[in-house]
Amino acid sequence: MGFKTKIRFLHKWLGLISGLIVFIVCITGCIFCFHDEIKDITRKEWRLVEPQNKPFLPPSVLKEKANEIVPKNKTSMVAYYGKNRSAIVYTYSDTENLYLYFNPYTGRYLKTENPETDFFIIVEYIHLYLLLPDYIGKHIIGGATIIFILLLISGIIQWWPKRRSDIKRSFTIKWNAKWRRVNYDWHNTSGFYISLIVLILAITGLTFTYEWVGDGIYKTFNFGGDKAVETKLPVIDTTKFKTASVTAIDKAFIQTMKLQPKAEMFFVMVPQQKTDIVSTGAYPHTLRYDQQSNYYFHPSDGKLIQNQPFDKKTLGLQIVEMNYGIHTGQVLDLPGKIIAFTVSLLASALPVTGFVIWFGRRKKSKKRA
Repeated sequence: MGFKTKIRFLHKWLGLISGLIVFIVCITGCIFCFHDEIKDITRKEWRLVEPQNKPFLPPSVLKEKANEIVPKNKTSMVAYYGKNRSAIVYTYSDTENLYLYFNPYTGRYLKTENPETDFFIIVEYIHLYLLLPDYIGKHIIGGATIIFILLLISGIIQWWPKRRSDIKRSFTIKWNAKWRRVNYDWHNTSGFYISLIVLILAITGLTFTYEWVGDGIYKTFNFGGDKAVETKLPVIDTTKFKTASVTAIDKAFIQTMKLQPKAEMFFVMVPQQKTDIVSTGAYPHTLRYDQQSNYYFHPSDGKLIQNQPFDKKTLGLQIVEMNYGIHTGQVLDLPGKIIAFTVSLLASALPVTGFVIWFGRRKKSKKRA
């Protein structure tokens, strides 16, 4: 067997093994791309509010209001998504997670959302875990993604034209040919054109499954180093610890807004134990989860312990924290989402067109026999 024959054999069987999962991952990723825009249209009654010329209510107030509505649940985070958007209090219990929407200016209760019944969250869980337990599903998705990367590489090797005269033919689709030839050309040509972007989407997707991928990205852009050291949380002296203050999260939120006056989106993590520090985050753009600045405060008096603005982080950590934005196209706003959507849609067709090629050849060989 020659080199290209071996590559073709590998490409065929890897494609047959992973094709269905790759199709599901690409289609669900495609659907999820514009989930925020679709929800803003279909759920604007509780996602959008009228901007007011006054400050947001403190997180402790929204936390207390949420506690009145779902007294059995604990609050994990309070998030403010922008001047014209509702604030969300994230709560949990042993049986369920609930998201409570409030007007950030008046505190008016708007809606309770259960992520287990939300269409787009279900699509996201299919994308990440195939709706299986996460410790099983993520490895199936991760394995299929690694195989897909190998398929992209082996596909390019197969596609690469042998002669200069073949270059033009390799970059085009012969639309006036029979449908099997059009399918063959489409599989090869579309696979080549989207290969680089799909490769980026696949690698950034692997970081959600394997921590070592994120560590590898960190080390690559920093030429070494340890991500765990840079992201290590500060430790407080519990021997001199005073009683945790409810207003500590309010002080932390106010200070975060002062430290990042141009930021549009904020979150405050609510301590679950008395000795847990208060962590906050700020993003410069609404509904864009990149360029994150982090701050850490003492739970008793809300005093700033450690700050980590985005521009002070190493390049490696910046890239790792931009991973979600790169994977979903958010990092380039609407054009980026359109690119991610289009490429995911085209990538979902690759297993289908590849299967048609294999099935046609198999049928042809049977006839010859």
